[in-house]
Amino acid sequence: MDRNELLEQISWKTDELAHLVAEYWHQYSDYTNWQFWFVLFVLIAPLVLLYFTIDRSRLFEIFFFGYTVNMLWTMVEAVLTREGLFVYHYFLMPFLPSATNMTTSLLPVSFLLLYQYCTNRGKNFHLYVLVLSALYAFVFANVEEYVGLLSLNRGMSNFYIFFIDVVIAYFSYWFTVFLLRFKEMPKFK
Repeated sequence: MDRNELLEQISWKTDELAHLVAEYWHQYSDYTNWQFWFVLFVLIAPLVLLYFTIDRSRLFEIFFFGYTVNMLWTMVEAVLTREGLFVYHYFLMPFLPSATNMTTSLLPVSFLLLYQYCTNRGKNFHLYVLVLSALYAFVFANVEEYVGLLSLNRGMSNFYIFFIDVVIAYFSYWFTVFLLRFKEMPKFK
């Protein structure tokens, strides 16, 4: 096949996949299922908690950290889903990424609140990240699998989820620290 034929095939298969996902959502994952409401709760509850607990004096710093976690987890999740390593059985809408509730709410909010807590109180962020990541990887992910919300395939394990959580949180932390230090540097004229 030449380039144009391959692009046409990709476009056709993408349309077919979108149709299948929409059909699956309407049959098994729409608002008539309790799982839909759980997924919606996991999206909304952390955001409500964040509204009441965010340190408004450091809003941009803390949100930058959380935004970095969000962007990194969204990209990683897209790759893991595309490769079939994560399979989400229930999701909010067929046109949204499967793990929108996790990558745009639960994970970023919990890690940014952890960042806020540790930096406000002089706690060891790196140690606390290990604990929170272990809870997500070895407890929450197992519960999601047990109740049928998620499947881990092709060798994906809870340890890899733990490792990804830690790497994303550490990278987000050090990137935020770098930008805070960069902000304090004298300007060149």
